[in-house]
Amino acid sequence: MRNLAIVDLGSNSARMAVSRLHANGTAQEIKRVKEDTRLSEGMGTAHVLQPAAIERTIKALLNFRRLYEKMPNTDVIGITTAAVRMAQNQTEFLNQVKQEVGLDLRVLSGDDEAYYDYLGVANSLVIHDCLILDTGGASCELILVKNGRKQQLISIPFGAVTLSEQFGLDDLVPSASLFRAQMFLRNRLADIWWLSEAVHFPIILLGGANRTLARINRRRQQKLKVEDIHGYRLKTETVFHTFLDLLSRSKKGRQEISGMEYDRADIIVGGMLPLVTLLQMLDSDRVIFSESGVREGIISEHLNQIGRFGR
Repeated sequence: MRNLAIVDLGSNSARMAVSRLHANGTAQEIKRVKEDTRLSEGMGTAHVLQPAAIERTIKALLNFRRLYEKMPNTDVIGITTAAVRMAQNQTEFLNQVKQEVGLDLRVLSGDDEAYYDYLGVANSLVIHDCLILDTGGASCELILVKNGRKQQLISIPFGAVTLSEQFGLDDLVPSASLFRAQMFLRNRLADIWWLSEAVHFPIILLGGANRTLARINRRRQQKLKVEDIHGYRLKTETVFHTFLDLLSRSKKGRQEISGMEYDRADIIVGGMLPLVTLLQMLDSDRVIFSESGVREGIISEHLNQIGRFGR
């Protein structure tokens, strides 16, 4: 019996999930850890990873290594997404990770990331007609699903961190800043012709900002298992009320909201803005949360390859 550790280096946080692979072709997660790294912080329009962000990230990856090295029979897959994908100093960063951590990171293309999101969702939720939205720190992935099958997918190069930095959404949000951000998003989303086919479809949500939205509302609804968000649903009206509450508060005020991660309070408005904009554009009446995404999609692919080629 072997374990599979997936180290997922995102634009805002680094995560590691370790799964036990069973002979019957299934996987059971046995450990999950996360560290806030904010790798995309300060990249700006030059798209250069900054020294402080790199240092935080290397430290997190070394912590992960100490954990998976203690687990026998563990294979490790390292992936990274938008921040490194866009970085002008990508090669230097990947070489530094290899040298200091001993980990080869696979840089997922935007289409790869969206495809694995689809696999992760499709293998864990019953889906028919929907739009999948994964909001990351520096990108958003959108997947159109009809009759349970992927029809279209795209990755767009903005997310919670980059929107917050570009439009000044980190503290109290001036109305002019919010309007500029909304206009930017609507113009970019209007270029995706196939979004018109998702009108009235529910939106399935992935990503840190969306998980925070779920936790805040589960707290308010006094749910016993706040972190148990897989399959959790919210009406669009509730999403809008939550967004208005966040907009009315300063960064400090957001940090006091039950269910809010302290280090996410400055990017939560930017992180929720793509969702709010899509809900308005598509007139969707509800959202559904998924805990399965890229990592679970890669596990599914890995298990299929094991089954096809043998161990």
